[in-house]
Amino acid sequence: MKISYYPGCTLKTKAANLEMAAVASLAALGVEVEEIDRWNCCGAVFSLTADDLIHQVGPVRNLVRAKEQGAEKLVTLCSMCYNTLARANRIMQTDTVKRDTINRFMDEEIDYLGEVEVVHLLTFLEQEIGWERISEMVKVPLEGLRVSPYYGCTLQRPADVGIEPFGSFQLMTRLLESLGATVMPFAAADKCCGSYQILNGQDGAQSTAATILKSAAETGIEALATSCPLCEFNLGKQQGKLLANGLIDSAVPTYYFTQLLAIALGVAPESCRFDLNNGASVDLLKNKNCLVAA
Repeated sequence: MKISYYPGCTLKTKAANLEMAAVASLAALGVEVEEIDRWNCCGAVFSLTADDLIHQVGPVRNLVRAKEQGAEKLVTLCSMCYNTLARANRIMQTDTVKRDTINRFMDEEIDYLGEVEVVHLLTFLEQEIGWERISEMVKVPLEGLRVSPYYGCTLQRPADVGIEPFGSFQLMTRLLESLGATVMPFAAADKCCGSYQILNGQDGAQSTAATILKSAAETGIEALATSCPLCEFNLGKQQGKLLANGLIDSAVPTYYFTQLLAIALGVAPESCRFDLNNGASVDLLKNKNCLVAA
């Protein structure tokens, strides 16, 4: 099986651990990843101004690239990339006036009419592989790991592009359960991590992240799994500062769901780039005897 794939900018730099673990996991599952040619930044954040169509050109151009390669589906990993691409795609599918304007902006590109389906990897895993099949291929069960899915803002909102209904976390829950982990409910699973406010208001963003992490720790959750590089930055990479500032009392390791999938499938830890996670993440997996290649 081969899939067309859009990586996005951050997955080539600070979130290489999200992409490398995903590609290695898919290879273990018998899926070949074909990155679309000449992709560009999706824009990172979907423009909320109704007539700001120039900011839809970036994401739509990526969909044009997928169409040029004959793809019916375009798989992506990053929550924000998925949200931006899927919402731009909805415009091209449902609004003929805006679609015509955007296509005229891209006068050197082929016309795009919304033919490509944007699919998040979690949805792909459920629909094309299946939880039972993944469970059968697990070589290093994540037994004893108490983990919770953290969806943040952009996987379920808005409803017309969400990977599942608001308040439902079944896709990542079923994946983690198929890997042998103990999945625990988490009241803050869909709360904003602080997003880009970390750039201009660190105190507020750190307070938001601290509230989420404290909620997890008080619930008895050992780790959080996410698919958003910004969430991982605010909740994971900022934990050292949160601890130093006394905003949280204990570390709560964070992982990309692709890293946990890769480890359970017996992929070499080096392919997961745990050096880009916070140190507590590696320590927890070692303590659970999970950080081994089968």
